[in-house]
Formats: sequence, structure tokens, C-alpha cells
Amino acid sequence: MQRILSISGLRGVIGDGLDPQFLVEFAMALGTLADGGTVVLSRDGRSTGEMVRHAVVAGLLATGCTVLDAGIATTPTCGVLVRHHNAAGGLQITASHNPIQWNGLKPFSHAGAVLNAVQGVELLRILNGQSFKLVSWEKLGSVEVLDNAAAPHIERVLSLVDVAAIRRRRFKVVLDCNHGSGGVATPQLLDALGCEVTVLGGTPDGCFEHVPEPIEENLTGLCAAVKQFGADVGFAQDPDADRLAIVDETGRYIGEELTLALCADFVLETRKGPFVVNDSTSRVTADIAAKHGCPFFRSHVGEANVVTKMNEIGAVFGGEGNGGVIDPQVGFVRDSFASMAYVLNGLARETRTLSAWADSLPQYTIVKDKIECPRERVGAACAALRSEFSDATAQEGDGLRLDWSNRWVQVRASNTEPIIRVIAEAPTSETARALCSRAVEIVKQAVR
Repeated sequence: MQRILSISGLRGVIGDGLDPQFLVEFAMALGTLADGGTVVLSRDGRSTGEMVRHAVVAGLLATGCTVLDAGIATTPTCGVLVRHHNAAGGLQITASHNPIQWNGLKPFSHAGAVLNAVQGVELLRILNGQSFKLVSWEKLGSVEVLDNAAAPHIERVLSLVDVAAIRRRRFKVVLDCNHGSGGVATPQLLDALGCEVTVLGGTPDGCFEHVPEPIEENLTGLCAAVKQFGADVGFAQDPDADRLAIVDETGRYIGEELTLALCADFVLETRKGPFVVNDSTSRVTADIAAKHGCPFFRSHVGEANVVTKMNEIGAVFGGEGNGGVIDPQVGFVRDSFASMAYVLNGLARETRTLSAWADSLPQYTIVKDKIECPRERVGAACAALRSEFSDATAQEGDGLRLDWSNRWVQVRASNTEPIIRVIAEAPTSETARALCSRAVEIVKQAVR
């Protein structure tokens, strides 16, 4: 059975662990946690989403919830809508970048953010204990359909950038939605910014044209299209559009890591304050924080951990190196809409090319790999790495991170897939790849 359940939500394979009964139970648990209040519901474009939606609606109505149905919408839009409607919670139906046979549920709190540790534990307690608060027939909930659901999200993003300056540049943009939820409203956002947009995979039907994770090997088509159309920038969203990868005007993949770095370089120039990233994010973000005189902090990996840290210290900006920008002025959710707007505003303000801007940042190479592995073997992998690299400074708590003066490597279990992630970073590609390869070799030996 392929089903992953954690405080971050639920993911599973339809027909092999993710069945209607369990979906109803998860929704009843969330409805119980929301105390029968209003819940915003949205989904990405996967073909299985309609089945999942019906099961989830049944569970929420059974606990007396009013369901605000946003239809196919992005994950950050769901978060914004929770706050906009002062809802008790939200639920995004998505499996993010997982393969097409997967789907899942991502719950949101009243704050429009992913559940924190306390809220997540309580949701699992209700679910595992089957302690649902079901209502009688006359108190069942109802469903209200939201029209133009993305409008509040787009309006909030537009309020934070110089729309007139961006519109004057008439940027040419190639947008790769890959048949995900970004196809519904992202063109609307870019049109409002005066961009000439070429959309790839704009129909949100979940029929992915390439492997959905927006990493370099999956975006060769976007890179070619940017050169073909003479575009200023290429944007690639994952299926629920909370993450963004970027291609520059030469057709070069500059990656997910630089999404956060570029946005931070733009935002922190005028908005001073603490900046939070996770332990797996490139050290270029620390350099950018120092450049702008902003305090810099790291959290454990995971959107919920970043958001919790941001709230603790009153951060003005944050995110993850997987292309996930988190701006509290939009919402405490990773947001590809805000990322695009900030990159375009940065280009408009400096009147330079994207490649020149990216090349002006401190240069590092970050290499990521993954190994299929049961979670119970992660400890053995960490111990083996620590023994092999005894000269490094070790930091535990989120797997293991090993730091030297000019490089680092981390190994940790994924929160959403049955894999171990291995990440290494160094000033040169050769050093980073060698470090990552050596770590992978050690991990494979340890988990056999």
C-alpha cells in the first residue's frame, strides 16, 4: 500500500492506499478540527481530483462544515482564500510533483498556512482515533462555489509590485504549467503585468507532458521554447503551482534555488527584516541577507517548519530552495505567483537581463539526489556519513547536515515520499558533485 500520512498531510496512490473511505475519514478529521466551520476547498488538475473532491466534500459536510469550493486552483490561492474569507481552514487536493497516479490532501489552518506541529498532531489524533464530531441530518454543511477564485490572490500580489514599471517592459514570458492548476489563473496574472505570454501545457487536466517536478532534466522543452520565442524569461510551475523554477533568456536553466535568491535580492533591498530558509537551501541566501543587512535564520526542512520559524521571529520573508517563496504579505504558503511578480519587478527596476542578474549573485553549485529507503534506515545512513566525514561540523535534528568552511552535505528522509534526499553544495560543480556522489555511495551501503 502506497500511502504517506504525516502532520503535513496525505499522499497516496489512487487504487493502492488512497481510497474513498480513507479520504472521507481524513476530511471528517479536518472538519472536526475546524469545529464544523467554513473550509476552503481547491484542487490541482489531476484527473483523479474529481473523485477525491466528492469524497472530501462528503466528509466535510458530515461534520457540519460550509465548503467554499474554489475548483481547480493553486495551493497558494487556497491559502490566500482561507484568510480572505476568514475561514476555519482549507484543504488543497494535490500530490504536488508526485507522479500522475498519486493524489493527496494538504490541510491549512485558520491562518491560511500549512498546519504547524501541534495542529498536525491533533489532526492525526482525531483521524487515528476515529473521534469525529459528526452532525445530525438537519445540521449538515453546504457547498458554495467561488467564482474567479484566484482574484484575491492576484490582487494581493499586484499590490506589492510596481505594475506600471513591469508593464512598460512588455516582457516576453514562456510559462510551463505542465497541465497543472497554474494554467487556470497564472496567464491572468502575467497579462495584468503586461507580459506577452506563451503557455505550455495550459489545460489543467493533469496529463503531464513531462515529469512534473520542475528540475533541470524535466524542463528541456521550456529551455528550447525560451530560445525559440526570444523570451526574456521562462517560468515552470509544479502541478499545484506553489513552486517555481526559472529559465533565463539564453535558455539556461537557472533553477529552483535561485528563485528564492532572486526574489530575496529584490524584496530585501527595500523591506528590511529577518529572513528564514530551511537547512537544505543554498548558502547564497545567507550571502544575500548579509548584502542587505538582514538577519538570517534557518529552520528544519518543510514548509510548516519555515513558517513556524518565520512567525517566531517576525520574519519579513522566507522560503525553501525548491523554488518555494513565502511572503507573509501575501500568505504563509509557498507561492509561484509572488515569485514571478518579484522576478519581473527586479528585471524592470534594474533594466538588466535575467542572466546578468543571476550571474551577479554569489556562485555555488548545489547537487541533489535521492535514494529509495524505508524511514527506519535513515538513522543508519546518518551514522555512516558522520563516521566517514568526522572532520565536518555536524548538525542533527533534521536528518544530518555536515558543514565545512566552503561546502556542506545533508541527508534526510523526505516528508512526502519513501526516499532519502542527499544534498551537497560547494563553490564548484566538480566539488559539489563529488561530495554528493560520495555521500550517496555511503548511504546506499548503510541502508542495504
